[in-house]
Amino acid sequence: MHHTRLHHVKRLISEGEHQHLDFKFEISDAAKIARSLVAFANTDGGTLLIGVKDNGSLKGIQSGEELYMVQRASKNFCQPEVVFASKEWILEGKKILEVKVPVSKQLPHRAPDTQGNYKVFVRIHDQNMMASGIQMKIWKKQQSDEAVQITYNQQVKELLSLVESQPGLGINELKAKLNVSKHKLEELLADLIVMKVIQIGRTGNELVFQLCE
Repeated sequence: MHHTRLHHVKRLISEGEHQHLDFKFEISDAAKIARSLVAFANTDGGTLLIGVKDNGSLKGIQSGEELYMVQRASKNFCQPEVVFASKEWILEGKKILEVKVPVSKQLPHRAPDTQGNYKVFVRIHDQNMMASGIQMKIWKKQQSDEAVQITYNQQVKELLSLVESQPGLGINELKAKLNVSKHKLEELLADLIVMKVIQIGRTGNELVFQLCE
C-alpha cells in the first residue's frame, strides 16, 4: 500500500506544474503561498507539493515548519480562509508535503498581491493570475438569489451573431466591433455565460468567447 501511495506523488511530480499542480521547494513567504491557495480554491482546486523544485527534482522539507506556514497563510492571508488537507510523504529519503485544496463554495477568496493589496487570484495553466472583471461579475451573478434576466435586444443579437461568426474574439475586439462600453459588454457576457449561452476560453492570458456547444 505504501508503494502505491508513493507512486501517487511520483506520478504527480512527473506531470510537471499545471492548472491543478504547483511545486514549491520551500515556504519563505506566507503571502505568496496564500496566492496559490486562493487561486486553486477560486478555480478548480489543486495540489501544492512542497519540497519539490520547479523542474521536479526533490529538495525535501526540514520540519513541521512548512505545514505551520501553510496554516498561517490560510488563516492570516486568505480572505475568507481556504480549507485544505495535508499529508507528508517520504520520497527517496526526503520529506515532501502534499497540500490539497478543494474548489471552494465561498467564492471568491482574496490574497495579498506583491504590494500587499488583497486581490482575487485564479489559476490559469501553471500561473496564479488576478481574476478579470468579467469573472468577478460571473461569481456575483451566480451567488445572487435573483435569476439572470436578459433582454434580447439589438445589442445582444449583434453580440451573439459576432461570437457565433467569429469565435475566439477577446473583450477589446468585441468592444470595438459592437461599440459598447467595457462595463456594459462585461455585464452582457457575464449574463450569457451564467445562462450557459456563451463560454469562456483562453488564448495565452487573454479571455476569448464562443457559443456553448
